[in-house]
Amino acid sequence: MKYQTPTGMRDLLDEDLKYFQKIEKTGQEILEFYGFRKIETPILEQSALFEKGTGESTDIVQKQMFCFQTKGGDALTLRPEATPSVVRAFLERGMESFSKPVKLWSFGPFFRYERPQAGRFRQFYQLNIDSIGSESWIIDAQIIQISYNILKNLGLSNLIIKINSIGDSQCRPYYKKALIEHLRRSQSSLCPDCKKRFKTNPLRIMDCKEEKCQTKIREGAPQILDHLCKECHLHFKNVLESLDELGLPYILDPYLVRGLDYYTKTVFEIFTEPKEQETSLALAAGGRYDNLVKTLGGKETPACGIALGVDRIASLLKKENKKYFCPSKIFLIQIGELAKRKSLKLLEDFRKEKIKLTEALCKDSLTLQLKIADKLKAKYVLILGQQEALEEKIIIRDMKTGNQKTVTISKAIKEMKKCAKK
Repeated sequence: MKYQTPTGMRDLLDEDLKYFQKIEKTGQEILEFYGFRKIETPILEQSALFEKGTGESTDIVQKQMFCFQTKGGDALTLRPEATPSVVRAFLERGMESFSKPVKLWSFGPFFRYERPQAGRFRQFYQLNIDSIGSESWIIDAQIIQISYNILKNLGLSNLIIKINSIGDSQCRPYYKKALIEHLRRSQSSLCPDCKKRFKTNPLRIMDCKEEKCQTKIREGAPQILDHLCKECHLHFKNVLESLDELGLPYILDPYLVRGLDYYTKTVFEIFTEPKEQETSLALAAGGRYDNLVKTLGGKETPACGIALGVDRIASLLKKENKKYFCPSKIFLIQIGELAKRKSLKLLEDFRKEKIKLTEALCKDSLTLQLKIADKLKAKYVLILGQQEALEEKIIIRDMKTGNQKTVTISKAIKEMKKCAKK
């Protein structure tokens, strides 16, 4: 039997993995500056957590969760998103008593059963940012600012923020009523999913991805910005003015609602502006979720968060040929048993000095090792043959010019430090 990865999942190796590591490192550096603490939640959670937190009517719960029952009868789910898990940890670990806001970030894999396509996998990775405990509009602006800066620091350009407000429990019912009246006129022509949403959550019809359905829905549709209460209007106004102050590029998208039930007030996505014949994909998306903590059993606690799609970001970085890592400039060649033994000590000395050194200790041929060094584009090779090993010496060869010199092994690190600066 030939074993292979499950549909929609893949192995991460070498260059691909380097991009993932770079995204996490960049995020960590920026988030730690802003006082965010890392949290790691289990990959498996109780199914009820997502049914209650994400929303029973959402596509995630209805169609996409990987659910199973343990031998002990527990109903568990591979986490499809981060926010309910973070809120569960916030409540379970007593973070309600912490100084507010509680600022957390995480990085890891998530799972959704959906059709694999460009930039979308059944096992995917996210960098998640959450701020829990403050209702201030400044948190929304800061979450957007941090996410935008992470993407910029990775070298991405032509970023654009799409933003909207979907109001709260005070003003959304009025908009919902106006939207239902509008949708009734074209209810029969809605796609099957939207017909279901019409009964369960009409607002989510605005998030439909079917192009024909979108056109029909949005033609003459009421805009939620016209129905915001005074508090939501002021909150959103302050967020937009903050983005103006920061000089961040954004556009108002009155049809942006996000596909999860727990969002309130500000919702946002960050895209790259597509080139010709390209489809723009969201690199990050999130919003305010002021009711989720209470929904999951806590006190009424405002919160805001965002998820950055690591797979899409890595794919875009690779496509734009961004380089965050470089091969070692130095390659160690060894010939003979004594040279092999001395190479182990030499490698350890270079490691302690934080000088990257590449080798092929299992190879014996000088010619083969030189070919490997050339393939890796090494600038210098250190050649430790049997005679050199006996005399405690080593040859340093410049691969570009062919020039070489012999020095004592004890001086090899000093010499390579000079070469590394060239």
